[in-house]
Amino acid sequence: MALESALKNQLIHYLSIVYTSEMLTKGGYADHGMLANALIEAFHLTPDQQMNAPQPYQNHWDEKRAILITYADSILEEKVMPLRTLAKFVDEYCHNSISDVHLLPFYPYSSDDGFSVIDYTSVNPAHGNWDDIQALSLHKNLMFDLVINHCSARSQWFLEFCQSVGKGAQMFYTASPEDDLSKVTRPRTTPLLKEVETPTGKKYVWCTFSHDQVDFDFTQPGVLLEFAQIIHFYLEQGASLFRLDAVAFLWKEIGTTCINHPNTHNIIKIYRLLIEHAKPDAIIITETNIPNRENLEYFGNANEAHAIYNFALPPLILHTLMSGDSHAITQWQRAMPPAQNGTTYFNFIASHDGIGLRPAEGLLSDEQLNAMRDTCLALDGKINWRTLPDGSQAVYELNIALFSACAATHDGMDNFQIERFICAHAIMLGLEGIPGIYIHSLLGTQNDLDKVANTGQNRGINRHRWDFTTLQKYLDDASSHHHQVFTRLSQLIRLRSQQSAFHPNAIQFTLQLGTACFGFWRQSLDRRQSIFCISNVTSKAQSLNISDINLINTQQWHDLISQKVIDNDQKSLTLLPYQTVWITNV
Repeated sequence: MALESALKNQLIHYLSIVYTSEMLTKGGYADHGMLANALIEAFHLTPDQQMNAPQPYQNHWDEKRAILITYADSILEEKVMPLRTLAKFVDEYCHNSISDVHLLPFYPYSSDDGFSVIDYTSVNPAHGNWDDIQALSLHKNLMFDLVINHCSARSQWFLEFCQSVGKGAQMFYTASPEDDLSKVTRPRTTPLLKEVETPTGKKYVWCTFSHDQVDFDFTQPGVLLEFAQIIHFYLEQGASLFRLDAVAFLWKEIGTTCINHPNTHNIIKIYRLLIEHAKPDAIIITETNIPNRENLEYFGNANEAHAIYNFALPPLILHTLMSGDSHAITQWQRAMPPAQNGTTYFNFIASHDGIGLRPAEGLLSDEQLNAMRDTCLALDGKINWRTLPDGSQAVYELNIALFSACAATHDGMDNFQIERFICAHAIMLGLEGIPGIYIHSLLGTQNDLDKVANTGQNRGINRHRWDFTTLQKYLDDASSHHHQVFTRLSQLIRLRSQQSAFHPNAIQFTLQLGTACFGFWRQSLDRRQSIFCISNVTSKAQSLNISDINLINTQQWHDLISQKVIDNDQKSLTLLPYQTVWITNV
């Protein structure tokens, strides 16, 4: 069997699971083979590309990968397009620390700071143009957002739906107010259905997130094909990583929770097949803000996401540092399965969104979650809620800048804000996986309460826009906390990139060090380097017995961060409040 037909047959296999004959006929396809051909043509796959099946279980990353998460307009400069200012910042300040840039949605949009896309194939003219994107891709790997679950109610597609004309007429999911929607998992408190008038009568479109964000209907093969064309276009524009936004909500089926549906997983597998044949080293990252066990399922058998957002990490780290108790994060880390080759975790502790609490379900008690919520509120944080099936509401996420969240513990404010903040990142940078660093963490940005007031959106608290000249003054001022945070984080990122034991798939073992410290051991794939990553998560100095760390006394050990040598006859190790050590034999 030719490899070309093997690709087609793989596509047919998944398509036959997802689409019934009735769905195909309604979409204008005679059979699954016809749809498979259309998908292959959408990617313009040459015969060679179709025949060169990528090798499975290949790691397209190493310890040098570090991803900067940013909006195109996070840094502004007078009379300069924001994408060019961003490129200047990355070139001047991140050239030897950051390997990849995750550009949050830079398309024309109507709400939600870009996640309500009007046109998927255009650059917001206020940000720049495709030439600016491609220029940035020449120096850094770029991750594009594929906002795949929904688009703007002001998009041409939805206007066509409302007029019952064009391709948009069949692109959006509808339901009836009479349907039993009680099981549907909701991330918001707004009504699920939005009533619209069309020439064929009143319809109710599905809106998972807001009434300006209308959900696509992937039961229509045309929607699958449309996004295949968009993905190929993004590859041509310089994308090498794809973030599948809110993908867990993709497939709807009345009478189910409409989250993590089996067909959602199959659609990811279809796009994975096409992407890896077009660009074998491309990476798919699924953004699934759901309980930890469900999140792990998006690895599939190394045939879905290359990487999954490690959503449990932000609330666990924040809880650990606010409570001074590492028990929860230690238990979680012990239970986390190592990612097999070809997959890895995408580690982050801050982003453009809030700190999601759903991933902490079953990991933190209600009492612990409430304590974290109350401390964040005391620090001017905000809360976004979600509606439960019984109609009640629960906290969906905490909205707060991570630097501001590190200003206090549950006991109140103290003088350890920067140390706590650096500790959080040192833990994240050492863990198995690829690190993602939000630009406002790298810069030590505080809560933007003015933006919350001006936009009415709680997430605006952590979506500040910097004036580049002002930012440069802060970064050049050694007394500024922005300078101190940026300098120390950049040093840690560079240090990490030089250690083979920090390969995203290097061996990891969780240490048992009591509740005042959190630690784990990493070993390089060639077994030549070991690193013991240990953090004091309290506001008091902690002493550890060297014997508890199990350092082999025939080797010379030293701390990479402080550059201090560990004497062979040393009996104990003292860690200052929130200090992290990376003890290695190399």
